[in-house]
Amino acid sequence: MRNIRTLVAPVLALVFAAGPVAAQSSSGVTGTAAKASASTEKPVVIQNIRPTDKRGLTVFEPPKEEIIFDGFKLDFGAAFTQQFQALDHSNTADTNLNPNARLADLGWGFNLATANFYLNAQLAPGVRVALESYMSSRHHAEFWVKGGYLQIDASPFEIAALENLMQYLTLKVGHFEVNYGDAHFRRTDNGNALYNPFVENFIMDAFATEIGGEVYFRKDALLAMVGVTTGEIQGGVVDPDERAPSFIGKLGFDQEIDDQLRVRLTGSIYTTEKSANNTLYAGDRAGSRYYNVMDNDAGADFRNGRMNPGLTSKVTAYQFNPFVKYGGVELFGVYEKAAGRSAAEVDNRNWTQYAGDLVYRFLADESAYIGGRYNVVEGELAGVTDKVSVDRVQIGAGWFITPSILMKAEYVTQKYKDFPVHDIRNGGKFNGVMIEGVVAF
Repeated sequence: MRNIRTLVAPVLALVFAAGPVAAQSSSGVTGTAAKASASTEKPVVIQNIRPTDKRGLTVFEPPKEEIIFDGFKLDFGAAFTQQFQALDHSNTADTNLNPNARLADLGWGFNLATANFYLNAQLAPGVRVALESYMSSRHHAEFWVKGGYLQIDASPFEIAALENLMQYLTLKVGHFEVNYGDAHFRRTDNGNALYNPFVENFIMDAFATEIGGEVYFRKDALLAMVGVTTGEIQGGVVDPDERAPSFIGKLGFDQEIDDQLRVRLTGSIYTTEKSANNTLYAGDRAGSRYYNVMDNDAGADFRNGRMNPGLTSKVTAYQFNPFVKYGGVELFGVYEKAAGRSAAEVDNRNWTQYAGDLVYRFLADESAYIGGRYNVVEGELAGVTDKVSVDRVQIGAGWFITPSILMKAEYVTQKYKDFPVHDIRNGGKFNGVMIEGVVAF
């Protein structure tokens, strides 16, 4: 790897320049008096919503809380992030067989800043609407909408039986991020990188926005969810014979045993019999954080470092996620199996993913952390007999300067094994340092 020591210092200085913001109150007053009298946390005015700032850490499904309604509310939010990247890559692909397998000359630099915009409205007791947009993303130059949905946690009608039932039920309808697995709650979503203790998501990144509905049942520590969607990222009414609904389910429990110990375990399923273009593993149109790694000069792959199994026509996937938090120590795991095929294939192909995060949060209010992640994916490529695999190690650390400002850094190394000799990923590997600054409120 190139010598980057002379580069890290100015980047740290740039990120730490955000430090003075932490000393200002919302009224612009600085100093000890302001720190004592003003909160740096944005007031939560929308019911049953996951806060965008540090309070949203280790929150999975939005909370189901007692409804106290004091009128219509409108709330805006945003998230911004930018990275400094210093990664190297190499491969052993045969460029005589495939000239496009020659890797680009990769160096250090700053990636394009990305940003999200959130608009939420409380319409009635327990009834809210959300609109989520990307103001700037790696893959789209224009401002575009990620999705929007209506969430109902209380009966809009004064019917006793329905009011009693809605104490346990939540209904979500619209165009939204489907709740398959728990890993999507800890991922980076374009400009919102605050929930992710590392810089990039899991190698096989299950994330999709689809049109449909989900119904949740929650009582004490128990959680159950069923959902049905169109199975595709966009709506459509043509070629009905090529499409079928996708069905989603989740079952689990989440309980705080005492003030130190929390235990959560869930199992999820996503299945569709046929689709014109299912994107369960390619639904992130914003792109990855590892710019241009394992890519040629054309730079066409905006999801660098991830593994898309290409199960676009038929897919059935399972994901199991244990989560344990004891004091400041967090353990999160992923075990995932996926089987399916593209429209051009006859037989199903199989993929497996394992991952584990170990994070230790410390200092006052757990404002700093260190952690490590190991992630491995193996499976069958279309038209290739032997299985391939990808493994990654990430070592990271972070510091919440305020509940809305996070600085984090990681060292990453990733290797590709058993890819065909003409594939650009043959003998591939990349490693190096990433530094990221995040603002979310």
